Amino acid sequence: MVRVKICGITSELDAQRAARAGAWALGFIFHKKSPRYISPFKAKKIIDALPPFITPVGVFVNHNAGAMRDIIDHCGLRAVQLHGEEDHHFAHRLKRYNVKIIKVFRVGPDFDPKIVEPFKVDAFLFDTYDPYNYGGTGKTFDWNVLKQIKSSSEVPVILSGGLNTQNVIEPVNELKPYAVDVNSGVEESPGKKDPKKMKDFIDIVSYISGAKVKEHA
Repeated sequence: MVRVKICGITSELDAQRAARAGAWALGFIFHKKSPRYISPFKAKKIIDALPPFITPVGVFVNHNAGAMRDIIDHCGLRAVQLHGEEDHHFAHRLKRYNVKIIKVFRVGPDFDPKIVEPFKVDAFLFDTYDPYNYGGTGKTFDWNVLKQIKSSSEVPVILSGGLNTQNVIEPVNELKPYAVDVNSGVEESPGKKDPKKMKDFIDIVSYISGAKVKEHA
């Protein structure tokens, strides 16, 4: 089964709707320049109200390790997503904070698959390169470049970058990633999720990845 992470959560209502729709993880963006930024105080309130088995993921961009530790502890994060230029030494040091580490690589025309090799993390996430934004662009990239990585690495692969209900079928069928990460593709506007789009997206991914689609109470 290919899991689904809904990223850019900014309200408890959207979090609960995503959980009911069958989301495996929810992403909370602590990068202040993002239109989907959420304060640690607000994120904690949302995370505390989540049902069991939903993984709260903190999304960070070139944060100081000490500041990250404070947010991890305050919010009760179970995973962190490094979306900036953090190197493998930085990622390794974060393991002392008892969280899963997801390292993001932004894929552009000059992407070199060998860049992932030094990283000993819990998952790789691949997103679309944009010179002005760290994710949430709604743009796709050539997913075929990931076939080499998936075949040569045992690290789980998470696919992101402009995914929506219309274009998610092909990469899930071709790459069979561990998970997919969706943000703008299930939104009404930046930071406000569309409940129907979330449910439709999760149902499609569940169906095409061989899992029985379930109705969530």
